[in-house]
Amino acid sequence: MKKGLGMVWQTIKVFILFTGSTILFYYGIIWISEEYEGYHKYDEPEGAAVKVSSSVADEDSHWYDRLLFFYMNGE
Repeated sequence: MKKGLGMVWQTIKVFILFTGSTILFYYGIIWISEEYEGYHKYDEPEGAAVKVSSSVADEDSHWYDRLLFFYMNGE
């Protein structure tokens, strides 16, 4: 009887630990999500920003050149 109650108590402790960890993780993810919700990642950069690539439309360029460029560079 005592051994059975000990096993039940251990099971309850593991269940409480698992439930508490799950709730803590859930609210942590909610907190991080709300923290970055107001972050505007598409704002124009401030300071001395430099454009990395240009998308100049060449008159000689055909659609298959552009497609090949897309496949090779993952534009």
